[in-house]
Amino acid sequence: MAGSSAAHSADDAQAYVQQSVGGLQAQLAANDGLWRLSEAASWSVDQDQGQITFSFDNGKRARAPVQIIGTYNPANGTFLWGWDHPSVLPPLRQHAALAKAWGEQHQQPQYTTRLVRCTEEEAWAFTAVAARLGGASGAYRARSGGPIVFVSFGTITLDAPKP
Repeated sequence: MAGSSAAHSADDAQAYVQQSVGGLQAQLAANDGLWRLSEAASWSVDQDQGQITFSFDNGKRARAPVQIIGTYNPANGTFLWGWDHPSVLPPLRQHAALAKAWGEQHQQPQYTTRLVRCTEEEAWAFTAVAARLGGASGAYRARSGGPIVFVSFGTITLDAPKP
């Protein structure tokens, strides 16, 4: 019976991950339709303010509270979780910490191991789970020329383009 329970838990966890990825895809489509997330010319995170800003070529800006889920290094295929990332301020680790607690509850070591060998798509799935657990409005893969920063964000505030 114990093995059956563990298998059931693993199946439940995998279903939760798949539902989280699907939900995040829907959020991304909605954000793109409402304020054109995919057209952002640049992004920046102010960790002291706990805010991400997306800037657009027409001068429009979109701002939101941010959480840093982790960073993915494409050079070596590893994801460093935000819950124990030396570059992430503690207030911005909350959604990542929720994912760690979920991983502990569901025996998912990739959520409880500080540095995980994975693909970029698996890092996106980690982000989807963290965003869902944290009640985020969306998530973003912030490309930086090196490691990719995976973030979740809250309610967006739009600033009109400057005349």
